Formats: sequence, structure tokens, C-alpha cells
Amino acid sequence: MPDLFSPIQLGDLTLNNRILMAPLTRNRAPEGIPTPLMEKYYRQRASSGLIISEGSQISPQAVGYPATPGIYSDAQAKGWQAVTDAVHDTGGRIYCQLWHCGRVSHPSYHDGALPVAPSAIRPDGQAFTLEGLQDFVMPRALEVAEIKDIVDQYVLAAANAIRGGFDGVEIHAANGYLIDQFLRDGSNQRSDQYGGSIENRTRFLLEVTQAVCEEIGAERVGIRISPVNAFNDMCDSEPQALFDYVATALSALKPVYLHVVEVSMVGADDSSVNMQQLRRCFDGCYIANGGYDKARGNQVLASYADMVAYGVPFLANPDLPARFLVDAELNAPDMDTFYGGDEKGYSDYPVMDI
Repeated sequence: MPDLFSPIQLGDLTLNNRILMAPLTRNRAPEGIPTPLMEKYYRQRASSGLIISEGSQISPQAVGYPATPGIYSDAQAKGWQAVTDAVHDTGGRIYCQLWHCGRVSHPSYHDGALPVAPSAIRPDGQAFTLEGLQDFVMPRALEVAEIKDIVDQYVLAAANAIRGGFDGVEIHAANGYLIDQFLRDGSNQRSDQYGGSIENRTRFLLEVTQAVCEEIGAERVGIRISPVNAFNDMCDSEPQALFDYVATALSALKPVYLHVVEVSMVGADDSSVNMQQLRRCFDGCYIANGGYDKARGNQVLASYADMVAYGVPFLANPDLPARFLVDAELNAPDMDTFYGGDEKGYSDYPVMDI
């Protein structure tokens, strides 16, 4: 029976373990281009079976947070190349997460233009801007022709990621960002082919996935979803039916994995989606994510998952697999340094004495 330290084949990659480093926004790319400090940070964590990079926006329109990297320009791809080289030199593997924030952005990022969304529905909450927290604004509903353009932006970003040395890409369809906004009926009230029925609301995700798979190969493409996550004011009236359909439809396109955020990042626990039922709808690798420790990680591998993603534990423990192996104490994370800053709370967490 596999455990966290069992190797696994993921597409063309043989991974040394099943401990995945989840994508973690750290806001340390002030010009939108990866920096030498980011190169050091990712190199330190290359002992994971697979690193998923922090979200990287696919276009200027996709930006929704300060000092986050992109993957739509030559300069960004070149900056990421230094990061991917560092990871590979240390024996690691790394995917790039492709990100469009949609309505949870702010006009200050877009020369005063409104953020875009499936529907003109303002989310409750506040945007993180260069001027501090500001209330979300009413977004602008995308025209159908614009949706096609955004699909093309995902394709270009995926091609840039491979050119920048990534082993593959993860399409971010979770946590209340643009694709998730199309999926759930709390944020999508369109009346055209991209709204209404579950099939229509899933159309954008499937078009993006198919186009990216055609561009770089399905064996290099993963998808991240979050069926019960209420973060960014998200909800759906039939989450089990929606995400069973999503998983089944994605399975037909044969991306290499489905990465599922199994918990809500805000509010009470939500058991409205049976994750084991969801897993049965998808034929590829299933990655479980949601507050797992070592023991629960091994339990979910024995039950229904193929890999387990760890976020905050990797943030504070660059040598997390080694610590898990010997049941060593974990470093405590410094929440004050999660977002923005320098090496403090970023690349200065200690590794174990050996």
C-alpha cells in the first residue's frame, strides 16, 4: 500500500514521493517578474515530489494582488527559468499555476478599468491593493468574444511556462477566481452558452483545459478545484452535482491530475460534497489538499488519493519530507510574513540538523 514516501508516475515524470508543495501566494515579485530570492525559496523546497508554483497571472487583466508574478511575457518566462533551473538542479520537479483573478481584483491594477467576471455581481469583501485593503467593486460581465480571447491567453501562458522550464502547468479553477466564478451559480448568472445549466457553466473550464492540453500535452496539465470553499464569497446551489460533472468532464480530456481543495478556507466546515464520490468521477491522479498532517496524509493515500498537497507546513519547513520521514518537530509559521517582505519568514526558515 503506498504511503507519502512511495514514488509515483505522473505523466512522463517519476516523482520521488507523494508529498506535493501546494501553490502559495507570497507577494515577493514587485515587478511581476520572479526574483533571485524566489529562486532560493523554491530551491530550498525541491525535495517535494512536485512543487506547484504560486499563482502566476496569464495577462495584465488577470492581476488581482500586489507583487505577484506573471507568465505572459518574455521577461517573466526568463525570470521563471532561473527558478525552474534551480529546482531541477536540486532534483526537483515544478509545475506553474496559471491564474486569472477575475472579479476579485480592483481598478487600481487596470488603469481604472473594472475587473471582469462571468456576471456583474459584486463579491462581499475587500481587495488587496497597493494602497491597502479596498472594497471589491462591481465587476464587468465578459462578452463571449472576450472569453475566447482569455482561452488564448491561457494557451500562451502555458506555452511560456514550458519555455520557462516548467515540467507542466496547473490550471487554477479554485478559490473564487475567474474559472471558479464561471463554475458556481452564486457568481455566474449568465443566460448564454456559458451560464445557466451545469454543462454551460463548466464550458469555460473545459475550453481552457482542452486548449492547454492541445498546446503542451495532457500529460503536462493538472487542474485545481475547490468544491466547498467559500473564500472570495463563493457558493453553489448543487455543489455535488456540479463538481461530479466537472470531474467527469475533465476526465474525458485526460489531464494528468485533479487537485482538490477539500475544505473551506473561511467559515464552518462544509460536508456538502463527498470527496470520495468526486474522486470516482476522475480517472487520473487525485491530489488531496486541506489541512493534512503526516498521519492523515497516509490515511487518505490508503483510502482514495494518490498524492497529498501541503501548504503552510511547506512554507515554514523547506525540508518537510525529511521531517516527516523521521517524525521531527515542525517549524512554526510566522503569519506576519506570509505576504510580502524580504527573506524573513520566506527563505530563512531553518532545516534540521543532520
